[in-house]
Amino acid sequence: MILYGASGHAEVIIDTLEKNKIPISYLIDDNPEITEIQIKYDVKHSDNIDFEKINEEIIFSIGNNKIRKKLALKSSYLKFGIAIHPNAIIGKWCIVDPGSVVMANAVLNANVEIKRHCIINTNAVIEHDCVIENYVHISPSATLCGNVTVGEGTHIGAGAIVIPNIKIGKWCTIGAGSVVIKDIPDHTTVVGNPARIVKKNT
Repeated sequence: MILYGASGHAEVIIDTLEKNKIPISYLIDDNPEITEIQIKYDVKHSDNIDFEKINEEIIFSIGNNKIRKKLALKSSYLKFGIAIHPNAIIGKWCIVDPGSVVMANAVLNANVEIKRHCIINTNAVIEHDCVIENYVHISPSATLCGNVTVGEGTHIGAGAIVIPNIKIGKWCTIGAGSVVIKDIPDHTTVVGNPARIVKKNT
C-alpha cells in the first residue's frame, strides 16, 4: 500500500494497516521538508513521482475533502485501497468502496454504503441503511441514525447526532456536537441543538 499525505491522519491509517498486516511501501507528500514518518516509512515527494507507473494500491491520507476529490479526479488510473481497522464493526450487507478508511471502534450497521474516498473516524456510528457519498468525513463519535443520506464532500463534526431519515446535502459542514433534526440543503454550515444554518458555503 502507498499513502498520499504524510500528516497525523496518515499516522492513524498506518496504524490501521499495520494491525491488518498490510505492508506499506512508502508515503507521498507535496512538502519537500517531510522525508519520513514514524521513523520507519520513507516519504517521497510528489514532484518526483510518475503516478502512471504506480502499480500498488494507494489511499489519499489527507483529511481535507476537497483535496481528496481534486487528487481523485486527476488520478482515475490509480488503483485505490481500503483500510478498515480490525476493531471496527461492519454489519451485514455493508459496502465500503475503494479509497475509503474506517477507523477503530467505528460501527457500520446493516446495509450501510460508504462510497469512494470517505473517512469514517474513530467511534463514529452509522446505523442501518445510511448512504455516505464520495469524499465525506464522519468525525470521531458522530452518530447517524437509520436511513440517513450524506451528500458528497460533507463534513460531519465530532459528536454530532443526526436523527433517522434525514438527507444532508453536498459540501455541507455539520458543526461538532450539533443535533440535526431536519434535512440540510447543499452548501450550508449548520451548528447547535437543534442544528440551524449559520452560513452558505461557496
